[in-house]
Amino acid sequence: MPPETHDHAARPPECGSTGSGLPAANPYAHSYLRGGFTVVEVLGEIDMATAGALAEHLDAAAARPAHQVLVDLRPVDFFDCSGLRVLCRADRRAKEHGGSLRLVSDQPRIHRLLRASDLLSRFPPLPELPPPARPESESPPPPPG
Repeated sequence: MPPETHDHAARPPECGSTGSGLPAANPYAHSYLRGGFTVVEVLGEIDMATAGALAEHLDAAAARPAHQVLVDLRPVDFFDCSGLRVLCRADRRAKEHGGSLRLVSDQPRIHRLLRASDLLSRFPPLPELPPPARPESESPPPPPG
C-alpha cells in the first residue's frame, strides 16, 4: 500500500526535526511523537541494503527511557529478515530501557512473515495506530444521549 494512502495530515510538526531528539527522515523511515508514543513509520522496501536506515530510527526511539514505540509497517512495500533483525534488536533495547515496542500492520504478508519466523507472539500487530492519549487535564467527552 503506498504511503500516500495513509492520513499524514495529522502528523505533528516535530516529525523529522532534530529538536525532538529524533533522527531526520530518510527514504525508508521517519519518526514522530504522537501522544505518549514515538511512531516510526516504515516506507518502501526494507532489505539488507536498507535496514540500516530503519535501524537508525528504531535505535533512537528504543533508547528513550520507559518509552512506548510503535512501528507502523502499513506503508511498507517489502520487508524481509533484515527488517526482522532490526525489530528484534530494537524490541530488546526498548525493554532494557523500561519501554516497549509494538507493530502496526494490516498487511497479511507481514503477518505471514511474523508467523513463519515464529515472531507473531512477540510482535502481535495492531491493525491501526491507537488514538493519542488525552492530556490528564482534559476531561472525557460527555456520554451521548
